[in-house]
Amino acid sequence: MVKTRIAPSPTGDPHVGTGYIALFNYCFAKRHSGSFILRIEDTDQTRSAPEYEAAIMNSLRWLGIQWDEGPDVGGPSGPYRQSERREIYAEHTKILLENGSAYRCFCTAERLEQMRASRLGVAKTTGYDGRCRSLSPEEVAKNLEAGLSHVVRLKMPTEGETVMQDRLRGEIRYPNDQLDDQILLKSDGFPTYHLANVVDDHLMGITHVIRAEEWIPSLPKHLRLYEAFGWAPPEFVHMPLLRNKDKSKISKRKNPTSLEYYKAIGIFPEAMRNFLALMGYSLGADQERCTLDELVSTFDIDRVSLGEPVFDLEKLNWLNGLYLRDMDTATLRTRLQQHLFSPERLDPIMPLLRERIRRLDEFVDGATYFFSASVSYDANELIGKGLDARQARELFQDLSEEMDRLRQWNAANIEQVLRSFCESKGTKPKVLFMPVRIAMTGRHASPGLFETMEVIGKPICQQRFRDAINNLKPLIAQSAEEGAEE
Repeated sequence: MVKTRIAPSPTGDPHVGTGYIALFNYCFAKRHSGSFILRIEDTDQTRSAPEYEAAIMNSLRWLGIQWDEGPDVGGPSGPYRQSERREIYAEHTKILLENGSAYRCFCTAERLEQMRASRLGVAKTTGYDGRCRSLSPEEVAKNLEAGLSHVVRLKMPTEGETVMQDRLRGEIRYPNDQLDDQILLKSDGFPTYHLANVVDDHLMGITHVIRAEEWIPSLPKHLRLYEAFGWAPPEFVHMPLLRNKDKSKISKRKNPTSLEYYKAIGIFPEAMRNFLALMGYSLGADQERCTLDELVSTFDIDRVSLGEPVFDLEKLNWLNGLYLRDMDTATLRTRLQQHLFSPERLDPIMPLLRERIRRLDEFVDGATYFFSASVSYDANELIGKGLDARQARELFQDLSEEMDRLRQWNAANIEQVLRSFCESKGTKPKVLFMPVRIAMTGRHASPGLFETMEVIGKPICQQRFRDAINNLKPLIAQSAEEGAEE
């Protein structure tokens, strides 16, 4: 039976790329009467968080994508969180050590850094030089007895080429002298992506690995692992990456990338799903719109184009508008009520504005920044007292990164991050807080900044920080031109 999977890492906001790859995996599995699995790759214990895992699941369900097996629904191949499968990876690492496909590496971080510097200096690759690959069993036993920290590495071929097959791209060749001996098991006992990925795909019966093309350089390592275990590999399909208009890889610096953001600004799930289906895929006969059932019933993975699909926000808005105008009045009214005027949405806003309005009609003007995707202001107002445009932009950039890492989005945590940030930068709060208020609300006066940001929500606030960064850029260029004229 055909089995596909999506295996996101819960280390940040749910990415549109995750939705894109999940959609194609889902459609391929269902077109062939197969199963679709959700697996959580949470071996990065420093960055993984339950909040991100929940957000991923909620966003996929918002898109209408439901999995047959996963951490919340169970299934015959569990557990479905990699952090709960450590014993499985340890057992399989032992197999590789015993059959000679892997070895223990005792090199320290200092030694590895020196090695990289020296190899880079003579124009060699900076990959591992294989020093521990030739350790004798006696040396290994001695190091283990001494309790030396170590990792386990995969022995990669050092000559010739690895020949790989991709369903969309055909034959791909990769020179083996550009491959280093990949770490499989880290010193803390957690697997790396490569080991966990291959072991899980095999044990879960994945027949087709449909993933982004950025994983092509990892394919030789994965094929070597399948060979070392004596397993037949699945079929590989590497999808084209989503791109910005300038053809660069989609990134949050140039486009909003969080599915939660698009949900928050009122993009319909059926429109987003339809839009993602058009990324590198032809519906045929100049067709632009389709339901999920229609997509599944006609889905053909071989119709994926290897061109560079552009994540065009104007087209997404246009497509969403088509869905909106096709709705009957009752459906549209319900959507508006649920998105903008539900008790869940209004209840947090009303206490903030109660003391600032005298009549009900004033609520509309006073609350615009709670409901809109963006706000308007003079970019000069983003520059705190005593700063220039470049310094203000750098502060916003650094602060944006700090806020991105905030897992629990509430007023207390927002205040703590903002005040700690000011302290770390040696900046007085009054120099930063007003520009942040302007960026978040477009106004000099608003309810409490931290409470307001909590209600606006993380996805919208994140984008308004990035808008501020982009709005300051022309002022820097203008300042440079004026300086040159003087």
